[in-house]
Amino acid sequence: MAAKPATHREEHVLIVIDGKGQKEIILTEFLYSLGRGQQCDIRLNSQFVSRHHATLIKRLHEDGQFYYRIIDGDSEGKVSVNGLLVNNQKVLFHDLKNGDKVVFGPQVSAIYQHRQYDVFPTIPPDDPFDITLIDPAMIQGDEED
Repeated sequence: MAAKPATHREEHVLIVIDGKGQKEIILTEFLYSLGRGQQCDIRLNSQFVSRHHATLIKRLHEDGQFYYRIIDGDSEGKVSVNGLLVNNQKVLFHDLKNGDKVVFGPQVSAIYQHRQYDVFPTIPPDDPFDITLIDPAMIQGDEED
């Protein structure tokens, strides 16, 4: 029986820290709006953030890998009041890389992660060759004093 190869997986994750705590968002769509407005895809809970503060766009590198670009403001070119800081630099747009920190305003930020990992196949539970050995010392029973 030939071993199955590992499957390579990638995730683009935005970890948002705001007035309501921390939340992790796995990015899969091609376009996201970020801000405090009800219509935004990713809500930022702070009065210091614009209604539509930023836009995330999924793009394709020359090598075939996907990445996300963050743009200050909405898709029509209207920038936010506070702007964007990425890694302590004010930007109008930035191609996100693993570990980048985006600051939207006081106590409102996000960390971008590009996670890559391999998933290894497991032995199915009904495998007739699967043997589980139990050491009697591992079993907790009633002990006599």
